[in-house]
Amino acid sequence: MTLRKILEYPAPVLRQETRRITAFNEELKKLVEDMAETMYAAPGIGLAAPQIGESLKLIVIDTTSDKEGAREFMAMINPEIIEKEGKQLDEEGCLSVPDLTSKVKRFKKITVAYQDLAGNSHLMAAEDRPAVVLQHEIDHINGILFLDHLSALKRALYKKKVKKWQQEEPA
Repeated sequence: MTLRKILEYPAPVLRQETRRITAFNEELKKLVEDMAETMYAAPGIGLAAPQIGESLKLIVIDTTSDKEGAREFMAMINPEIIEKEGKQLDEEGCLSVPDLTSKVKRFKKITVAYQDLAGNSHLMAAEDRPAVVLQHEIDHINGILFLDHLSALKRALYKKKVKKWQQEEPA
C-alpha cells in the first residue's frame, strides 16, 4: 500500500470528467488499498479517485469504523445515485478543500447502484450521515466540489483565501 498525495482545490483534475471502470484486476485492488490508506491517514471518512489524481469513477468510504482503530472501508466502483428523497442540512468538510467547513443541503435518503472489486452489481440504501458522505464522494467523481453547494459569497471568500495561499507559497 502506498500513501498518495491528496490534491487540493483548484487542481484541474478535481473538475475533470471521470472514466467508467471496466477492468476489475489487481491494479484496481491496489488503487483501492492506496485510497483507503490515504483516506485513513488524512484522516477522512471518504475519498474519491480524482482527489489523488485518478480520473476514475471510484470512491472509498468508511462511515462505520470507530476511532479506536477498527477499520471497515468499502470500495464503490462506478457508483451512481438512482433514487433520492427528503432533505437534510449537515456540516461538511473536504480533504481537497482545506480549512473550510459549512452546512450543505443534501438528500436525506438515497439508493446507490455500484460495482464491487469483482465487478458484481449492488444496490445500497443510505440515509442521514452515510447518505451525506456518499453524495459528497459521488459529487467528486462528477467534477463537483462541496464548495459548489455553498453561497456565492462563501465560495468567493474561499477562492480569495486560496489565491492568497498560492501567492505566499515559495516557488
